[in-house]
Amino acid sequence: MPRVLTESDVADFRERLCAAAERLFAEKGPDAVTMRQLASALGVSPMTPYRYFADKDDILAAVRTNGFNQFAAALEAARGKAKSARAKAAAVGDAYVRFAFEHPHTYKLMFDLNQPMDDAYPELVEAGRRAHETQTAWVKDQIAAGEMEGDPQQIGAMFWAATHGVVVLEMAGKLPAGAARELHHQLSSTLAKGLKPGA
Repeated sequence: MPRVLTESDVADFRERLCAAAERLFAEKGPDAVTMRQLASALGVSPMTPYRYFADKDDILAAVRTNGFNQFAAALEAARGKAKSARAKAAAVGDAYVRFAFEHPHTYKLMFDLNQPMDDAYPELVEAGRRAHETQTAWVKDQIAAGEMEGDPQQIGAMFWAATHGVVVLEMAGKLPAGAARELHHQLSSTLAKGLKPGA
């Protein structure tokens, strides 16, 4: 007779399965990973993952949800600790780059693949929305302080594109190690000058 799983047992196994999936998905690409490989990575029977997730897409959504929430939490914490609007902007940018390089597998799964973020995965949709909000919250701080003017969504997207670009270039070996952080600072400073009132 199968052992009755407690909520803690379920949460623990889901966490271990997501950790294994994150690594395999990032190394091989989600399409090349099978449920059997995921089970093997944890030393369980091929059918065991199905007790916790409907299928591989369900696991991928859980991994990405965790990633977006961790990412958002890191940026929210950075913004919350800084005092001035300018300091908040710098802290969020630094937290972004730091998160990307401390969690490269997570970062790639969050931004380098296309998975429908629809009603089938409401937790993923909410995590994505939360992460997106971190890209405009600090811009609203800057606008309120008179440091910038313009549409916060558009401005946030510009800084996001610039930061993501330098991160991915370094991850791909197109920039030397450590260059993304410095280039991010230069790009942010240049963009910010062009967005000052009256610029």
